[in-house]
Amino acid sequence: MGTELMTGFIIWLAGGGLLTAVGIGAFFSKKEVGFFCNVKPLPMRDVKAYNRAVGKLFIGYGIVFAVLGLPMLAGQNSGLIVISVLGVVAESIGAMAVYILAIQKKYEKK
Repeated sequence: MGTELMTGFIIWLAGGGLLTAVGIGAFFSKKEVGFFCNVKPLPMRDVKAYNRAVGKLFIGYGIVFAVLGLPMLAGQNSGLIVISVLGVVAESIGAMAVYILAIQKKYEKK
């Protein structure tokens, strides 16, 4: 295994670790955390439960993101990288759907 492959994989893992760290920070936050960039979060009925739900979502996202990087270790010319690319797209769409349809809907002040 080349050092380039390992370096790329370590950078990928660092991205997953960063997403997991954001989730841990959200889990313990006192104010409503936002899910989307540059969008102020709506007022929530139960801020603590909402932040825990968003934190769990980000932690799960970060772990799955890290696992999706495993095909990078197969080699430079491997077609398995398509799994990583399409997996991250599907994971991102799924996370947005969970946030909007489950988390925001459950905790939003009406």
